[in-house]
Amino acid sequence: MSTHVPAQPNWWQRNWKWFVPVLAALLLALFAAFVFGIVALIFGALKSSTPYQHAITRAQADPAVVAALGEPIRAGWFVQGNIGVDGASGEADLAIPLDGARADGTLYVVAEKKAGEWRYETLAVNVEGGERIVLTDASSPATDR
Repeated sequence: MSTHVPAQPNWWQRNWKWFVPVLAALLLALFAAFVFGIVALIFGALKSSTPYQHAITRAQADPAVVAALGEPIRAGWFVQGNIGVDGASGEADLAIPLDGARADGTLYVVAEKKAGEWRYETLAVNVEGGERIVLTDASSPATDR
């Protein structure tokens, strides 16, 4: 009489039930980290730009904005818009959320860079509730830092 010993299952046959979900979760986590990194890079580039920095400084120092929003005034994370710079020329169109102690608002920035100097067409804060505070006139320059 011959006894037949069944073959032992290989590693894949023994472990696929936990390996596949772990691999899928790992790939999902890597993809999410990649997307987060790209988003952080884009927001970091916007926030380090001259028009963004100038606008935030102006809004935080303006007495009417401080009275409307309350101190401290902080910029929100999700900046909308775009900036394009090509040497001594460029353009910026941003909507920056502002968070104050009393109210929130949006800081709008429309600027053009010519001959290395930013000129602001729009630099205004819209306070929630409808008030609009203009921070500067259209001819105010800001040089690149």
